Amino acid sequence: MVLALSLAVAGCSSSPEPTLVLPSPSASASPEPTLLSATQAPAPSPSPSSPARPRGGKPMADNTGVPAGTELTVVTGDQTFSTPGQVITGKEFRGFVKVTAANVTFRKCVFRGRATSNNASLLDTRKSTNTVVEDSEFVAASPSAGIDGVWARNTKMYRVNIHGVVDGVKAESNVLIQDSYIHDMKWFASDPNQGGGPTHNDGVQSFEGDSGITLRHNNIDLSSDKRANAAWQTSASDSLVEDNWLDGGGCTLNFAHRDGRPLTGNRVIGNRFGRKSFFNCPILISTKTVLAQNSGNVWADTGKPIPAPQQHD
Repeated sequence: MVLALSLAVAGCSSSPEPTLVLPSPSASASPEPTLLSATQAPAPSPSPSSPARPRGGKPMADNTGVPAGTELTVVTGDQTFSTPGQVITGKEFRGFVKVTAANVTFRKCVFRGRATSNNASLLDTRKSTNTVVEDSEFVAASPSAGIDGVWARNTKMYRVNIHGVVDGVKAESNVLIQDSYIHDMKWFASDPNQGGGPTHNDGVQSFEGDSGITLRHNNIDLSSDKRANAAWQTSASDSLVEDNWLDGGGCTLNFAHRDGRPLTGNRVIGNRFGRKSFFNCPILISTKTVLAQNSGNVWADTGKPIPAPQQHD
């Protein structure tokens, strides 16, 4: 999942690196690179233009992320993209990436970050407008309790593969995640953000005051670790969870109001739930949460309706 042909990103510098070719992905890919020669590498798969469905049905490692056989340019060090309209293709970022401009697009990139003792994300788009990420992978090279995959606002993500971080996406307002695979978060026994307690791993987390988050046709699977918190932990309003595969966490979807104010306007439609939530709880809503729509949600293995949401604070 690490590739290279050493070139420079516009406005960025990079150091020479050997040429690597992306190997075929596996369901639990390691953050370490695997070297393949050009003759050994699988032929690249065509990348559909957004918002097409992924290269296959249920999003998994083989139909999300960077297509096998893609050559990437290694870019070392932290990067900030501040020029509107840039299109960045085929890079492997070994440092943290921020976007501060409008209409920046990343295609077929790997985001790996670097070692840090601070809170950080492999990609931060919170100061941007209309950032788009397609066919890309997020996996921390040096995982720690403070490193997440993406901190996002005003961002669309298609066919991304996120794993090996504490939270997959911290999704603020106006974020779309579609046709993507979020899985195998990285758990730590001690997290300064939790008062020294263990990390609270979420596939996606959203916050009070935010709205307009859409999770559509993703596979958000936190079932590999019973200590995970939720596939989506949210205090956001007016958002949509539609046509996903969802599993794991204490409760897989956790809607929690804040400061006594009702949480409204959220819709949960046509999702398939696994059975590996710790409390046998597909959906939890707090006492001041009212779902605007809750329909067509079934168990993935039987197709039968899931139980009514549990409700408590």
